[in-house]
Amino acid sequence: MVGPVRPQFVLFGSSIVQLSFSNGGWGAILADVYARKADILLRGYYGWNSRRAIEVLDHVFPKDAATQPSLIITYFGGNDSMGPHPSGLGPHVPLPEYIENMRKIVIHLQSLSDSTRLIFLTCPPVDEDRVNKNTSEFLSHLVRTNELCQKYAEACVKLCQELDVKVVDLFTAFQRRDNWTTDCFTDGVHLSAEGSKIVVAEILKVLKEAEWKPSLHWTSMPTEFSEDSPYDLVAADGKTTLNPSDWTFHRAIQWN
Repeated sequence: MVGPVRPQFVLFGSSIVQLSFSNGGWGAILADVYARKADILLRGYYGWNSRRAIEVLDHVFPKDAATQPSLIITYFGGNDSMGPHPSGLGPHVPLPEYIENMRKIVIHLQSLSDSTRLIFLTCPPVDEDRVNKNTSEFLSHLVRTNELCQKYAEACVKLCQELDVKVVDLFTAFQRRDNWTTDCFTDGVHLSAEGSKIVVAEILKVLKEAEWKPSLHWTSMPTEFSEDSPYDLVAADGKTTLNPSDWTFHRAIQWN
């Protein structure tokens, strides 16, 4: 491991997580926002459901690890909520089992340390028209509907409220935006840059409002090696230097 050791923020989930550094994704945005403050670690697995997640929990998040994450952002539900295949194969997980699987994930993550904080993301809606048009010679017909997505999203919210875990209701958040079906997805399911901006805004809102000590909102966290230095850029007066450690002018969005 390279040093100095920073707080670790782990993104754990299915393809919405694995692809979060693609297409201006939300993981990449968080990595920029938390530059010199926290390490964003990606643990995303394309196509996974909550069943596969609980099979590897001890491997991804061992309880005896020397360093435990400061924050874990977890997303499962989009694949679980797909309609069942007649063969019994595929990612579908019945709603009661999904709820219990997510409960097991919460309990395991809460056990890692007293200072590990959790945020869960619900499945977002999908663009049903595009999903139904995206047929493939390699895949059986995929059943994705917003009726199913909503049931799993509401179950995730209810469980998190029961277990006192922070949750972002992406199913509702996306639909607050005009033209969300066309703007927020690359293929009707996976997120575009615009969709990812919604995810980041909702996560940062939770982090800003959470009464966690220490705060994990980026504006409250120290910046690594931020001391003034004679090697900093020389100011216009030719006599002093300007410390660039916390400059954010390069960001198209000034996140708060």
